Amino acid sequence: MDHGYMKSKTSLFSLLNSSPSSSFSSSCTAENATNSLTPVRTGSKFSHEARQCRHVAENEAIQNMGMGFINDIVGHGEIMKWKDVEKRFDQVAWTGNDPEPVVTWSEFGFCIGIGMQSSPELARELLRALRGCKEWKSDITKTELHNFWSRMNDDSFNSRMRMFFDMCNRNMDGRITETDIKQTILLTASINKLSVTRDEAEDYAALIMESVDNKNKGYIEISEMEVLFKTSLSKANSPMKQGSTQKQSEECEEEEEPMTKAEVLFRTYWRRGWVVVVWLVGCFGLFGWKFDQYRKRSGFEVMGYCLPTAKGAAETLKLNMALILLPVCRNTITWLRKDPRLNYVIPFNDNINFHKLIAGGIVVGVILHGGTHLTCDFPRISDSDKSIFRQTIAAGFGYHQPTYMEILATTEVASGIGMVILMAIAFSLATKWPRRRSPVLPLSLRRVTGYNTFWYSHHLFVFVYVLLIVHSMFLFLTDKWIEKTTWMYIAFPVLLYAGERIFRAIRSGSYQVDVMKASLYPGKVLYLKIQKPEGFKYRSGMYIFIQCPQISTFQWHPFSLTSGPQDEYLSVHIRTLGDWSYQIYDLFQEAVLSGLQGCPKLYIDGPYGSSCQDHVKYDILVLIGLGIGATPFISILKDIANGVHTSQSDNRMQLKKGSIKSLFILGYKRTKLL
Repeated sequence: MDHGYMKSKTSLFSLLNSSPSSSFSSSCTAENATNSLTPVRTGSKFSHEARQCRHVAENEAIQNMGMGFINDIVGHGEIMKWKDVEKRFDQVAWTGNDPEPVVTWSEFGFCIGIGMQSSPELARELLRALRGCKEWKSDITKTELHNFWSRMNDDSFNSRMRMFFDMCNRNMDGRITETDIKQTILLTASINKLSVTRDEAEDYAALIMESVDNKNKGYIEISEMEVLFKTSLSKANSPMKQGSTQKQSEECEEEEEPMTKAEVLFRTYWRRGWVVVVWLVGCFGLFGWKFDQYRKRSGFEVMGYCLPTAKGAAETLKLNMALILLPVCRNTITWLRKDPRLNYVIPFNDNINFHKLIAGGIVVGVILHGGTHLTCDFPRISDSDKSIFRQTIAAGFGYHQPTYMEILATTEVASGIGMVILMAIAFSLATKWPRRRSPVLPLSLRRVTGYNTFWYSHHLFVFVYVLLIVHSMFLFLTDKWIEKTTWMYIAFPVLLYAGERIFRAIRSGSYQVDVMKASLYPGKVLYLKIQKPEGFKYRSGMYIFIQCPQISTFQWHPFSLTSGPQDEYLSVHIRTLGDWSYQIYDLFQEAVLSGLQGCPKLYIDGPYGSSCQDHVKYDILVLIGLGIGATPFISILKDIANGVHTSQSDNRMQLKKGSIKSLFILGYKRTKLL
């Protein structure tokens, strides 16, 4: 069959039925005409179902082209009750040469409805169709407006068809040409904010003329359109089709019960919710436990509630400094998400969001812990009554009451201040504006910010953890080693993260790959086809890290794999968005244009899991991506195509378990990547 024809036909359906009020009388067209989505049927029944859909599409396209279009107009225009229309008329009416009040033709949209006012093109075309003459730009009386309003509210077949025909018939000669249909399509696209080029509108208009103009006259008359509409309606209302439609509607009603807003929110956020709740309970629990512990100690008599507040915040900092490393242990997360039970309960896809959330908790903890110490605890220690000091905490300071500056010079405080400074640098450079070198920043700051600065500054965490250990070993008012628990919190996460980094370094060293092909696409997109290392296994939707030693031996950047798991090579698409991507694009551009035999050397690390690889869990997919965001789809589509090919080669009459039954794609039109 003609797959291009089906693609254009379904796109036409999306255009003419862009309003939520539009409906279809068969599941075939409903599935193949979902808003702006291009359906791809998979499985051994593709040809039969596609032929059925094409036959139904030819009939229902004609029906929905007119009736659905007018329904969209009425729905878009939000026609009000006559008393409201009359009230609006009186607001803008004026008395000209005639004794009867009138409004200018440009006020028609305002009088009829709010939606019309926001779409002047629609109001203009509708007024022209209602007047039915070439001299339609004249003042409107209230009687004439009431007549227009009545016609627009008349939902009879003849009235709607005549209105649609007159809107298309711009020359008012009783004939609709292909140009008229093209202009109507462009108007519909403009009203519904759809992206349709003139070339596409010409294709759609040609398809409609091919279906309707059977005599090849080059135009359509209203009698022909009436016959075709009635024929289409009779087929749509036939008992067999009605029974099938009713049965399908009942099945849909049984399968798709409307969900309440609370249920939608719960289904969307319950995985994130329980993780955040557990984290908050842990933080508040540790804070309350430590707060109560220090409220009963002798130091409370000197420092009051400042002491337990600072110590409670310190306990939450221990927990968060341990947890913040876990979301960035990518190999561990990739391994854990293979278990379907864990993947169902734990939101692995939100690992970076959880990493940021914990960082926010650390900021709060630092402010409470450090701020309370510096502004409350230390001044009270240095200024407290000497007798109370000797009776309570003097032993912890060698029976010497220190001054404020002496306290700041201690190992405990100096290491703490050093940690705060390093974390402040790393946290501030990791925020959106410095990381992306936003234009809102001063030029002097933009020169020293960007992804590279973020990447290197984030590695200050190594020194932060060293200072954290030092800080934890020299604590005020804590002599028992069992109370110095910082190492207990961070030992496992630090060892796990260190092990991951060592493993990545060893693996990436053995994954030096040769570039088999490099291509330059419009929009400064670099396509790389690289050698697949021996034993390299991955799933569609995964990503890898790439390092180019000619640019930097330390920087690794993630890119989605666009090759399929069954391919004998790996491929990625790199769009120039930052320093590193511009540099690698320039390197390969020079190699491609100069015709050099060798390409820059690359190392890869991975693969790593992402949310895109979860597509295997679903029978129906909706893939949404714009521009370079469509890259994960390429691997998924190849994987699905390979699955279909396998299924067809085995001569099976149904899809194999786990393969996709329906696929909808919404992306950048005519993208070079797909």
